[in-house]
Amino acid sequence: MNIGILGTRGIPNHYGGFEQFAEYLSQYLVTEGDEVYVYNSHTHPYQETTWKGVHLIHQKDPEDQLGTAGQFLYDLNCIRDARKRDFDVVLQLGYTSSSVWGKLLPKKAVIVTNMDGLEWKRTKFSKPVRRFIKFAESLAITTSDFLIADSIGIQEHLQSAYGATSQYIPYGAHVFKTPEVAKIEAYDVAAYGYNMLVARLEPENSIEVILDGVVASGSPMPFLVIGNHNTAYGAYLKDKFKEATHIRFVGGVYNLEVLNNLRYYSNLYFHGHTVGGTNPSLLEAMASGALLVANDNIFNKSILGDEALYFSDASDVAESITKVEKKRYAHFVDRNRNKIEEVYSWELINKQYREYMLSCLAQASKVNQG
Repeated sequence: MNIGILGTRGIPNHYGGFEQFAEYLSQYLVTEGDEVYVYNSHTHPYQETTWKGVHLIHQKDPEDQLGTAGQFLYDLNCIRDARKRDFDVVLQLGYTSSSVWGKLLPKKAVIVTNMDGLEWKRTKFSKPVRRFIKFAESLAITTSDFLIADSIGIQEHLQSAYGATSQYIPYGAHVFKTPEVAKIEAYDVAAYGYNMLVARLEPENSIEVILDGVVASGSPMPFLVIGNHNTAYGAYLKDKFKEATHIRFVGGVYNLEVLNNLRYYSNLYFHGHTVGGTNPSLLEAMASGALLVANDNIFNKSILGDEALYFSDASDVAESITKVEKKRYAHFVDRNRNKIEEVYSWELINKQYREYMLSCLAQASKVNQG
């Protein structure tokens, strides 16, 4: 197959999310004999035209000059270039800034779109922006030949809202196997003597509810809030909880080895995400050996099942903190790590993507011949 991958800032990964996925998937596809082209921003620090057998196509990306509007122009530039090439499959990762150009996508290629999270539910966006994102979602459905949903919740939404069929393929993770307690010393915490969360500090991630529960529990155990807090909402949270000195806003932790060790040696790991698909940070927490206390919603429960504790409000959070010790739930931790290896390993996810793209190509060929 000749495959073009659109919708990322490029590889090798310097950003996370879809960029990390594009890096893993493209390398796998090359080993299977496919010709793979990944579109890169012209501002990407890696400026070569190939990387580990993957072709890189750099396109003008004015986001640094125009902000969000630049993302739309970058996607337009990528799509215009794709029209000149002989791709069998165009894989779009996300749709928010590309679907307005959907009718310009190459006609001969099979268009497969990963529908990403339900971004229009995020309250950080204004109502007009949320309406636009919902509109962009509908455009993506009408201009794509096949759809991928990375969570059961998104798959059900696409079916109920649009009558659209999608293939469920989740995100992936690598099991963490090299714990080293010295890696957490800089955070002045003891192994299994602290609780934590890792998230963007946004209302949809239940940060305030979790921290209300931390205070209500009365526990003096340190609580690490990992994520960029230099935002308006971050400032609000820091001010609200400034008297709770055991709540520590430590900022982002971008060293994966350190982050994995922090998750591994935590007592409880709170995952408050309420919007989106198979959240990468959830799978990474499972893979790191964390004991999960997750927001009670379909996105989280479809992944964690019975191998987690759940919360709906601050009182649930407080109860978990006062009553739960990680060692009593070692079976949850072990089962979740096994789940990563058996269901969510990158090797399996990459294989599912390739098999699905081959299936899409075969179906499209039958339709054209018919």
